Amino acid sequence: MMQEHLIKVTNVSKSFAGVQALKNIDLTIKRGEIRCLAGENGCGKSTLIKIISGAHVPDEGDIEINGKHYKRLHPIEAIREGIQVIYQDFSIFPNLTAAENIALNSELAKNRRFVNWKRVKSIAKEAIRKIDVNIDLDAKVENLSVADKQLIAISRALLQNAKLIIMDEPTTALTQKEVNALFKVVKSLQQKGISILFVSHKLDEVFDLAEKITILRNGQNVIDGDTSQFDKEKFVYYMTGRKISESHYELQQESNQCLLKVEKLSQKGSFYDISFDLYSGEILGITGLLGSGRTELAMALFGLNPADSGRIYVEDRLTEIKTVQDAIKNRIAYVPEDRLTEGLFLQQSIGRNIIISTVEKLLNKYKLIDSEKMNIQINHWVKELNIATPSTHLPVQALSGGNQQRVVLAKWLATNPKILILNGPTVGVDIGSKTDIHQIIRELAQQGVGVIVISDDIPELLHNCNRILIMRKGRIVGEFGGKSITEKELAHQLSAT
Repeated sequence: MMQEHLIKVTNVSKSFAGVQALKNIDLTIKRGEIRCLAGENGCGKSTLIKIISGAHVPDEGDIEINGKHYKRLHPIEAIREGIQVIYQDFSIFPNLTAAENIALNSELAKNRRFVNWKRVKSIAKEAIRKIDVNIDLDAKVENLSVADKQLIAISRALLQNAKLIIMDEPTTALTQKEVNALFKVVKSLQQKGISILFVSHKLDEVFDLAEKITILRNGQNVIDGDTSQFDKEKFVYYMTGRKISESHYELQQESNQCLLKVEKLSQKGSFYDISFDLYSGEILGITGLLGSGRTELAMALFGLNPADSGRIYVEDRLTEIKTVQDAIKNRIAYVPEDRLTEGLFLQQSIGRNIIISTVEKLLNKYKLIDSEKMNIQINHWVKELNIATPSTHLPVQALSGGNQQRVVLAKWLATNPKILILNGPTVGVDIGSKTDIHQIIRELAQQGVGVIVISDDIPELLHNCNRILIMRKGRIVGEFGGKSITEKELAHQLSAT
């Protein structure tokens, strides 16, 4: 008789260099079940996933898969048992075609010495047919959308006879339309008896998709149960250990001080005739689907890729912003969309990342860094932004996503900006860190900083922004007060794009 559960983890513990990552973890996943694994960054989710997939060996505990018990599970054994992990980077080769990415693993597994390209194409066609999607199999993966890359990773997993697909933050870079399409694919996999374990911080997605929820905190089980047992408040409480209330940001008083005025700003192929004002103490939201031109606009305002035409006024002064140095000189700061590749030097220390934008101000008369000044600045921002680290000498890649984002903020806040542009400020961070970052943004606005938040996180925009601009095909097509539009209405405006 086939067991109801596919995988059962019992009393699993794991330490790294004396730090307890997991303690007595239990997790059961049934066949054909969709389960959400939730918890703040650093709670042990990634470690647990790596133990289930054989990448880490537990210090103690038992892993049962398909009725077989393992104390030590090797990656090849996990694959043979039908466990596939789709990480955020999808582990695909950008220089290969979609067909090659889907089929070559299967060819290698069969120890084929020569590649039959006709067979590769045929295998790939059959794989995408299983999930009923259309992908250009001849296209190089680097030219495909994030959504298509994800579908390629899913198709490849199915070729390995997947019984459990683990998806790590699967919707981070997807539009709402793409999220809906992905969920359709996930539910079709469930109907075929495939189990799904997905990691997500997005509450709406958890309640829309998951049948069961497992929440970890500080490496331990906190709660495990049917999704119907949870509401958003309960979910957040078990994740963070604290009650988090959602409130709208209120301007303390309307300001007449215009910090940034943009008139008919255009950049060929990216955005056209963009005009708006940003006032002192205001949080202005900009949203739109990927490809709407919102990121290109932010980069132009920061001098990374200057506009072709139009005018920019900073505090009523007509200003040319052709370089990043021009932007910094005008007290404009920019936190980029991808902190890992654009915002941080991952192998450098936390301290060095914090001071990198203000090194010149820390030099003594001999043009050497004044150690005392440097340490004062580093310690100030670690304390001010509550960056959780035992030492600022650790590489910044050792931090959780939320703390990495605080380091990027610290780097630019150290420049004492009057205008702060935040592109996806809370992408990939947990609910607790997200709330803390929102509070930092509000406090900066209350101190007179003008903040631009570029995001497709609708609740984030509605709760924090006084005004929201919607971009479509490189143009601003709508403006709404933060309290004058509902979540449903704003989602509809975005989907209309």
